Amino acid sequence: MMTLIRKVLGFLILTLDRWFTPAVEVSRSPSVQAELDRKTGAWTLYHLEACPFCVKVRREMKRLAVTIPMKEINADPRNHEELMTGGKIDQVPCLRYCDDSGTEHWMYESADINAFLAKLGV
Repeated sequence: MMTLIRKVLGFLILTLDRWFTPAVEVSRSPSVQAELDRKTGAWTLYHLEACPFCVKVRREMKRLAVTIPMKEINADPRNHEELMTGGKIDQVPCLRYCDDSGTEHWMYESADINAFLAKLGV
């Protein structure tokens, strides 16, 4: 029964997300956008497609015109293994990023990830 409820809710979440896709609210010069894309291109967002918290982060990425490679943890067992090896917590969304000094970080919680993304020079 719970599986059916999750599938129905997941379908609703994804449908509403597609119907009400956020508009891009940030405009950057091509050089600034290219630098941001270069920086975030080395990051990874571990997610589940129908997770409402993951949808929240993906919508914020769209709104802020931030592109981060994503790995769906149920699509490939290696993605889940990477999350557990690096982040050590079985939770999504999870943003793996390196700061300016090259130190790797694993950030959980959609609100924290969205606040971090908002500070990327917008």
